[in-house]
Amino acid sequence: MTLVDLALAALALAFLPAIWRIVRGPTDADRATAGDFAFFLFVAVAALLGVRLDTPMLFDVVLIATLVGFLGTVFLARLVDRRDR
Repeated sequence: MTLVDLALAALALAFLPAIWRIVRGPTDADRATAGDFAFFLFVAVAALLGVRLDTPMLFDVVLIATLVGFLGTVFLARLVDRRDR
């Protein structure tokens, strides 16, 4: 088992509290934060799979997904902020 395999296992375990918070989150802000966390965990898994499989194309996917994730985070933050007013 390599270090990449251990990191993939740790990220898989990190999904559990994120999914729990998405399902049971008391507020929409909690759900949005957990969804954002789960998305970036998915991006990290894709990056590690790119290293593990030696596939440079996955790094392009990770770069684009990170940009989309950042824009989604900004959108959700503005949406939650408007609901609080």
